[in-house]
Amino acid sequence: MGLTSYIWNAAPFVAMITVECTDVGLSVISKAALTKGMSNIVSVVYYNALGTFILLPCFIFCRNKQAPLTFSLLWRFFLLGFIGSSGQIIYLAGVNYSSPTLSSALVNLIPIFTFLFAVIFRMEKLELRRSSSQAKALGAVVAVTGAFVVTLYKGPPVLITSSPSNFPQHLLHSEQSRWILGGFLILLVCLSSATWNVFQAATVKEYPDKMTIVFFFTFFTAIQSLVFSLILERNPTAWKLKSTVEVAAIVCTAIFGSLYRIAIHTWCLQKKGPVYVAMFKPLGIVVAVILTFIFLGDTLYLGSVVGSGVIALGFYTVMWGQAKEKNIVLENDVSHLESSGQKAPLIQSR
Repeated sequence: MGLTSYIWNAAPFVAMITVECTDVGLSVISKAALTKGMSNIVSVVYYNALGTFILLPCFIFCRNKQAPLTFSLLWRFFLLGFIGSSGQIIYLAGVNYSSPTLSSALVNLIPIFTFLFAVIFRMEKLELRRSSSQAKALGAVVAVTGAFVVTLYKGPPVLITSSPSNFPQHLLHSEQSRWILGGFLILLVCLSSATWNVFQAATVKEYPDKMTIVFFFTFFTAIQSLVFSLILERNPTAWKLKSTVEVAAIVCTAIFGSLYRIAIHTWCLQKKGPVYVAMFKPLGIVVAVILTFIFLGDTLYLGSVVGSGVIALGFYTVMWGQAKEKNIVLENDVSHLESSGQKAPLIQSR
């Protein structure tokens, strides 16, 4: 029993590490496929269509049939898909211009931007007299500062795969411009993802059947990205997958980018809570550095190291503030129950 209990308690930790590793792995393989000539727009169509096909049996047999679908809900799902389809296309373009290391650093801003939007739309209160709120505000400022550092300043290389002195200067300047453009595209995706999180939270409150939401999100994303591709991708040969890397990128993203990640996140959220799930996010930076150096031969720059560290510091500061506020709420609830004469089992059940 002791060993079984230990394994069961350690399972969320192992699962979240695998999720972060697979997320970074998907960025690396997508970068390799884009380098081979894969269209970022067409790839979004393919892997969302495949994801929809995989989710279809679950939607048919596992959805909560007691929760009726209305036109208002379908419209919400459509808007979630629109944010998702445009964000996925822009994200792949940003990774193509920069690197998976930069994207892994910047995606830590999504919880920060989500927190800021939640404050703006009054879904969360910010009381600056509390140390927890001060920590969240300071952490948000620090993380955003780190984002601009990692985007605008590459600095000297730390891990070198090729000699920069042998590189033509005009190509170095061109690479710097592509890096900055890629960084701002990924920042734009972080903002859209934060908007998606806030919008999805409101949708889940109204319609709690997560399987139906995920299915329609993937379905509408596939349809909308197809429309985008017909407008933006005029080259018919872009629809032809020319290498094994391109096929692998699409299949892996459809499976691990949707089914696996959603299943693990849902299970860990129920077992450990949102703070536990969020705390693993900066791990992706370390994994990205290792994988991109080994498989893509990318050079690691000082700006990426410093900026990533600053973002991680701001990220964990915000997480600490949120965790402290949750503890304060829980302590207040316990005090209220004790003062009203409730017994301990009710507190434990809470």
